[in-house]
Amino acid sequence: MFNALVITQPESGYRCELTQLDEAQLPASGDVTVRIDYSTVNYKDGLAITGKSPVVRSFPMVPGIDFAGTVTQSDHPRWKAGDRVLLNGFGVGETHWGGLAQMARVKGNWLVALPDTLSEREAMSLGTAGYTAMLCVMALQKHWADAGVASGSGDVLVTGAGGGVGSVAISLLAGMGHTVVASTGRPQEADYLRSLGAATVIDRSELSAPGKPLQKERWIAVVDSVGSHTLANACASTRYGGAVAACGLAQGMDLPASVAPFILRGITLYGIDSVMAPMARREAAWDALAKKLDRAQLKAITTEIGLRDAMAAGSDILAGQVRGRLVVNVNA
Repeated sequence: MFNALVITQPESGYRCELTQLDEAQLPASGDVTVRIDYSTVNYKDGLAITGKSPVVRSFPMVPGIDFAGTVTQSDHPRWKAGDRVLLNGFGVGETHWGGLAQMARVKGNWLVALPDTLSEREAMSLGTAGYTAMLCVMALQKHWADAGVASGSGDVLVTGAGGGVGSVAISLLAGMGHTVVASTGRPQEADYLRSLGAATVIDRSELSAPGKPLQKERWIAVVDSVGSHTLANACASTRYGGAVAACGLAQGMDLPASVAPFILRGITLYGIDSVMAPMARREAAWDALAKKLDRAQLKAITTEIGLRDAMAAGSDILAGQVRGRLVVNVNA
């Protein structure tokens, strides 16, 4: 038997509760069984736990879009008992039982070998948010390399700066020598954001309302986890030839933008998908995270909670009340 969060949809309504399951109940479609040490609570997990959006596609469902742990049994040629692994995406926690549990059975093709220099806790302190931030940074790095843009040649905007993606993105970009402008709706977090490397902190209200289709050029690049008017304004104020990496929708799924920044300033909008990203890109992202992220800053970004606490945390993250990363010790 093992502990797990389980989402059901009985006649009385949507429900998420902590319960015990038998290993025999794990999905038969998986070929690798993993003993989980840590998972996380991401924005998508918040949607799944609360039912605020139809993230969960089948019931019952164990939520949790990522986890880190150790293989206990494998019918997959790449993995054997004792291997340390992590997983992000592939519909886990949405269409396939996920990581907010002490055990999981998944497809071996979805797993990434945990870098030797990362512990399971550190890997999930990063989690899908940190991995997504790294994918954004990698897209910008490639853009700069192709365009011949040198490090430190202009400001880089990070929106939703106090969240998981934003916190890791600030740390990564500042560590690479870039001048980071952090946009947040929580001015009380300014000192925290500066401690991660932000040079300037602005209020999200500067970007969150409808704006002009073409605005003053302010930054060479953007990491955006917010969407909607924020993303539109970020694009409208990106410098000529700049790039925007979009990975989130905290403000909304819409993009009320104009073609003006794209055809008059030649900016590029990169869509960053973490769920179905090719394995080579995943491995490159995790290898880069293991090498480049400041461990002291990672510790400052992270708050550890237990499995039972993850239910309340789902509501908190949707309300914008979570700073940085929530790592879930599923055995606590």
